[in-house]
Amino acid sequence: MTKPSMPTMSDVAKRCGVTASTVSRVLSGTKFVTPETRELVTRAMTELNFHRDSHARRLARGRSDFLGLIISDIENPFYPGLIKSFETAALAHGFEVLLCTTNYDSLRTENAFRRMIENKSPGVAVMTSRVDSSMAKRLAERGVASVFLDSDGAGPLKSNIRIDYAKGAGEAVRYLHTLGHRRFALIAGPQDRASHVALRRAVENALRRLGLKLQLVEGRNDAESGEAAVPRLLTSPTLPTAVLCSNDLTALGVIRSLHKNGLRVPEDVSVVGADDIPFAALARPSLTTVRIPREKLGSLALEILQNMLSAPTKRGKEFILPTDLVIRESTSPA
Repeated sequence: MTKPSMPTMSDVAKRCGVTASTVSRVLSGTKFVTPETRELVTRAMTELNFHRDSHARRLARGRSDFLGLIISDIENPFYPGLIKSFETAALAHGFEVLLCTTNYDSLRTENAFRRMIENKSPGVAVMTSRVDSSMAKRLAERGVASVFLDSDGAGPLKSNIRIDYAKGAGEAVRYLHTLGHRRFALIAGPQDRASHVALRRAVENALRRLGLKLQLVEGRNDAESGEAAVPRLLTSPTLPTAVLCSNDLTALGVIRSLHKNGLRVPEDVSVVGADDIPFAALARPSLTTVRIPREKLGSLALEILQNMLSAPTKRGKEFILPTDLVIRESTSPA
């Protein structure tokens, strides 16, 4: 029995009484099609059960309509807002998104970059700071544009978004200082990640300008390590009255552990997070935090890729994303 042939763009065009190029423009999302024609073509595609062969299209054009997005941990609540804004901006420009997660694993990271190259992605947003920047050179050699997060600057087909932790962290330290706090601790994230090093330095510099020292505890950037850090603070000669954290998950773990040990937040200890994930405002007490605008980060990454792909020189640039302090209930006078 002969298998029925799949409908083509020519079949759709014939059904509508338009040219195949008009159908192609509808598929690519171009603006040069009237709403009436777009509706007519879309209805015909549905009636004929037409689906374009994306793989064949990639082979014919030498590149795909997929922009890559590489993140570290899909379970981290920092990322959903970033992913959503990146995808929304990508769709508006006629692209789809190929999402990969590294889980901080070198083999998975290598596989993620390989998938981007194999799928002929024209551009990749690498929104995790724990990636070897030499990957950008590998992508550029294949003509793939990339934008990294907290990497080592820009270059051919490579841009970088640097989060300005100094602004938000400085605001947090000065605010706590005005509340009378003089004993500060930082539960820092792993120091092999550029973003955590930048945050630690921002806090240290802000305290140095005030003539104050910092008690430093390194954690794993999750709630469990935040909980584990509290006993270490309690055994120190002087208990800090203000604890800053590498991210909000760590801060929530610190608050839980302080409560278990009979200390009140913020009456006994003030706690500040970083990121401003959705849970931060829902916590009890609600969490004061250094806000990183995740939605802006995602849309900015897409805009940067789009500009590099259309620029004659194909050279990337460095961009600064500011942070700011969001004051809630987890901080009060010392």
